[in-house]
Amino acid sequence: MSTEAGQGPEPAGPARTQTEHDDDALGELGYRPELKRTLGNFHTFAAGISYISILTGTFQLFYFGVAFGGPAYWWSWPMVFVGQLMVALCFCELAARYPVAGSVYNWAKSMGGPHIGWLGGWMMMTATMVTLSAVALAYQVTLPKIDESFQFVGDGSGTNDAAANAVLLGTVLILFSTAVNAFGVQLMARINSAGVFIELIAAVALIICLAAHITRGPSTVLTDTYGLGSGQPLGYFGAFLTASLASAYVMYGFDTASSLGEESHNPSRNAPRAILRALIASFIIGGLILLFALMAVPDLHAKELSTSGLQYVVLATLGATIGEIFLWCVVVAITVCVLAVHAAGIRLMFAMARDNNLPAGSVLAKVSPRFQTPVVPAVVIGAIGVIILVININQPQIFSVITSIAIIMIYLAYLLVTTPMLIRRLRGTWKPAEGSFSLGKLGLPINIVAVLWGAAMSLNLAWPRAEVYNATGPQHWYLRWGAFLFIGVVALGGFAYYWFVQRHKTGVLAEHRFQTADPPPQPPAATP
Repeated sequence: MSTEAGQGPEPAGPARTQTEHDDDALGELGYRPELKRTLGNFHTFAAGISYISILTGTFQLFYFGVAFGGPAYWWSWPMVFVGQLMVALCFCELAARYPVAGSVYNWAKSMGGPHIGWLGGWMMMTATMVTLSAVALAYQVTLPKIDESFQFVGDGSGTNDAAANAVLLGTVLILFSTAVNAFGVQLMARINSAGVFIELIAAVALIICLAAHITRGPSTVLTDTYGLGSGQPLGYFGAFLTASLASAYVMYGFDTASSLGEESHNPSRNAPRAILRALIASFIIGGLILLFALMAVPDLHAKELSTSGLQYVVLATLGATIGEIFLWCVVVAITVCVLAVHAAGIRLMFAMARDNNLPAGSVLAKVSPRFQTPVVPAVVIGAIGVIILVININQPQIFSVITSIAIIMIYLAYLLVTTPMLIRRLRGTWKPAEGSFSLGKLGLPINIVAVLWGAAMSLNLAWPRAEVYNATGPQHWYLRWGAFLFIGVVALGGFAYYWFVQRHKTGVLAEHRFQTADPPPQPPAATP
């Protein structure tokens, strides 16, 4: 922030002025500033990229993509990126205008009204809890590959050994995340930023190491379908759509950079940049890891590619010692990813509770004077995440089912933002923040593509495929339609509760409401 020559303030002045400006923007939304602004530009970028988490997503579901789409499933990576980029660009405009905690909830409320806002927030909050459990499961696909001693339940050969052990490891991780997030955003941000730094360095180093071991060209890799989809109505396209789940799982959560807006400096400027940087960096780095892994693996048709995934590629290509170093970096990435998902969920629950849109709103929205963060939401979200894991302790298909449902609910929550935003554009009532990020005339076509993409991908991911929702055991219709049933119950049941109970109480709680200062006394009028 510049000042005129000869009138420079003291060193603390610019920071104070910017903070006041940020708080004024929050006050325009009706909220009193309560969360301490301590996060800088890199912190917000780190929050977005750690939620996306290149190493977590690619290592967790690479096996799934290869199993159902062959090496050519790689093309789903740029496809998902283009679609999500359209969504992210819409979010950038919103982040510049509404830099507020619980971004998706507040954006949906501002674009579509209180009812759409509540539903969007409810879907996002539920999805965050499911996502927390889904990401925590990634410990299981990495730690036992490093050392068999991490397989605490059985020897890994039993039907439910992997699922039960995944629940155990995931529970420990969620408990750690709960403790860190409850101690305040500064501790979380420091750990998260250090973890992201390690993850980015490891990802670049992994690309270099894999590139040094390339044994085949991209034309071989990108056209090998394993013959999947033959004899099916949609042919390989149907197999490709199933495999695209592996890419769709990685590139979301970029809105986290804005959800920490009330704890960031100059969020109107920094959040849009952080959103785009996180998504683009993830696309480039993740895409190169996947491509070079397929080009470097000793045997492109090894069955381990569709069972052990990238963990197998790293160990088989780089050897046990170097491979295990990279796998430990993956463990770090998984850890900070869980921290970021948890942090985003806390801000969302706090934002909804502050509007008295959740039961016991005053308790959930209370900011700890010691830790300067909402502690109760951290505990509640952590507890529910563990419960989700425990319920599925003996489900061998736990990975694909929980992951699929989490992604679909995130996509639906995003739709509850981009669709009302499109309606406002068509009506001519949407105005980006002056002097901040704006799509200009490209806003309408980008918004249309974002809505079409979100709707199409949600339907694709929820499609009742046996290989996703009923992969083992006897076939049951309610398992295959599990996504529709679970999400339907969450959406309809939750909205029914809101409509008949909570909407009559909604409104910013008094202790969180922005209070306009009394106007200064006016000097007496001069007498003629």
